[in-house]
Amino acid sequence: MLHDLIHDHEFWVLVAFVIAMTILVIKAKPVILRMLDERAVRIKRELDEAEQLRNEAMALLDHYQKKQQEAIADARAIMQHAAEEAARNREAAAAELADSLKRREQHAIERIAQAEAKATQEVRAFAVDLAIAATRKLIEGNLDPTRATQLVDQAISELPQRLH
Repeated sequence: MLHDLIHDHEFWVLVAFVIAMTILVIKAKPVILRMLDERAVRIKRELDEAEQLRNEAMALLDHYQKKQQEAIADARAIMQHAAEEAARNREAAAAELADSLKRREQHAIERIAQAEAKATQEVRAFAVDLAIAATRKLIEGNLDPTRATQLVDQAISELPQRLH
């Protein structure tokens, strides 16, 4: 049986294959281990880099979330300031309107007083004109010509005293 094995080609192919594989494993093992180690190092480096990128992304996210909150707070402050400013403007406009209405009312009162004074003056002037006309008619009807001449002369003589 051993003799048959020694002359069998398949046996020698198997022995050659086992020897080749053993040599290959012995020679290739350090290379394969080195390649696997390098791949493990590269994967670890990529994982570390990914972790670092993730941390940076989280920090940026936190930073931008804080900025967003600050922007929202600023927007709220601006809106509140605008509302306060609008309220102040509304109050100022109301006060200005009230002042304007008071001025217009005072102006209207003054115009009414002027119109009343003018009407009173016109009524007085009309009354004076009417009294003069009535007096003239009475004087013309009741005064004789000599007495009229005496009154005119007397008025002319009193004129210098009345002018001073």
